[in-house]
Amino acid sequence: MLIDGFSPITIALLVVILAASALMSGLSGFGFSAIGALCLIVLPPKLGVPLLMTLSAANQVMSLRQLKGDMQPIRHWWPDGPAPYLLGGLIGVPIGLAILSSLPTGNLMLVFGAFLVLYAAYSLLRPHPGHALVNGNWLTSSLVGMSGGVIGGFTAFPGAAVVVWSGLRHLPKRESRAIVQPYIFVLQILSITLLALQRPETFGRTYWLLVAITVPVVLPCTLLGVRLYRSLSDINFRRVTFILLGISGLGLLIKAVDTFPAVSAAVKAVGR
Repeated sequence: MLIDGFSPITIALLVVILAASALMSGLSGFGFSAIGALCLIVLPPKLGVPLLMTLSAANQVMSLRQLKGDMQPIRHWWPDGPAPYLLGGLIGVPIGLAILSSLPTGNLMLVFGAFLVLYAAYSLLRPHPGHALVNGNWLTSSLVGMSGGVIGGFTAFPGAAVVVWSGLRHLPKRESRAIVQPYIFVLQILSITLLALQRPETFGRTYWLLVAITVPVVLPCTLLGVRLYRSLSDINFRRVTFILLGISGLGLLIKAVDTFPAVSAAVKAVGR
């Protein structure tokens, strides 16, 4: 029996992927779309990307509610909180969307995905530094936020650049999440809004059906991830973030492969 064109096996696969996405994002504060990118194997991007954006935003709302005691009050967001990153991100998202429509995004995703995989592997294997490798101020934070907005505009992974920067600054897990999560949430809401204004037909019956099926799975798994997060030390939290960055890079590489027609056709042929 098909559910709006999808077999029960396909729906079950989507649920498993998104449950894992929610669990890991609840644990680390980011990376929902990194694992969720596997959904694009069975969903067309014009349906899968907005679905991931929506579920990622719901995931962030649930995490932020559970961790509101760890979040900074909005009056303290400038200059050491998420405000500079958001300022840059709001500028960067339209640039990323312009790149998406005019430049070979497959090449960009390939380069950035490979960088994330290599950086994550290096960070996991190198000795623990015990101190910040770089120092930040509101200007550099804004530039990092802008780069994340640009990257997120054509990859749907806006948090990667900010997570890398937080790792280089050696921020404690509480301070890192207080920056990364509001940043991802606001940029995902901005992306959904722009997409709704530009392509309202995207949010049709099938989209809402998949949201109704997957949200009841995503939210409990997010809660479980947050509970696991509370038991992590700062060192183990950094290890988890590096692993998620590596998975983010692999997700980008998967998406990049799908943009090259010859390679994509060969992969699909092997999978038949």
